[in-house]
Amino acid sequence: MFTKYAIIVAGGVGSRSGDSLPKQFHNICGHPMLWWSIRAFHNEDPSTNIIVAMHPDYIDLWKKVCGEDCPEHTVVAGGATRTMSVAAGLALIPFKEDAYVAVHDAARPLVSERVIREGYQMAADWYVGIPAVPVTESLRKGTLRNNTEVDRSEFHIVQTPQVFNNLLIHMAYEEALKKDDHVFTDDASVVSEFGHPIRMYKGDPINIKVTYPDDFIIAEYRLSKL
Repeated sequence: MFTKYAIIVAGGVGSRSGDSLPKQFHNICGHPMLWWSIRAFHNEDPSTNIIVAMHPDYIDLWKKVCGEDCPEHTVVAGGATRTMSVAAGLALIPFKEDAYVAVHDAARPLVSERVIREGYQMAADWYVGIPAVPVTESLRKGTLRNNTEVDRSEFHIVQTPQVFNNLLIHMAYEEALKKDDHVFTDDASVVSEFGHPIRMYKGDPINIKVTYPDDFIIAEYRLSKL
């Protein structure tokens, strides 16, 4: 059996959520949102090594509010960008082959154990496992005044956790950080830039990224049913 690692990126400042604190601290059903993401990985496999990459200004606050019932995890100071924060988490993971690393957004507290489990399974088979859901709405490309129809069947919405072979993601990030412009929106983009093909699997429409105030209402309702 391989070793599982999870890096949960919690470096956001929450400017779009309307909250004075970063959104990972927003209370949902009695716990900070980040707590739910940590719990999901622990519940899927208690042996998973969980690392949280967080803005250094908020680490002390997190230690105060995470709660005694928060699953065991390691906190590391994140960087100025998402890419640098993930790299900070990777620095804590030994460079060994028989291990897989999931990178997850703290702002996706509704992730299911099924999505986590299948990500590790796909990465074990193909080195990469990216959850995605098909686009269901009509799409047009261009500006409001000049645009064309797009075939939505060719597009997917990418989610997290994105899971990779440990050596692959280490090498991909090592190359990414050598570039002057190393700002990537997700880890699949880092690995794709490195030259490795991306394999996707069935994500979950419920696994939303909590961003705006109304998203918290949805998350509160869903998590209250657990």
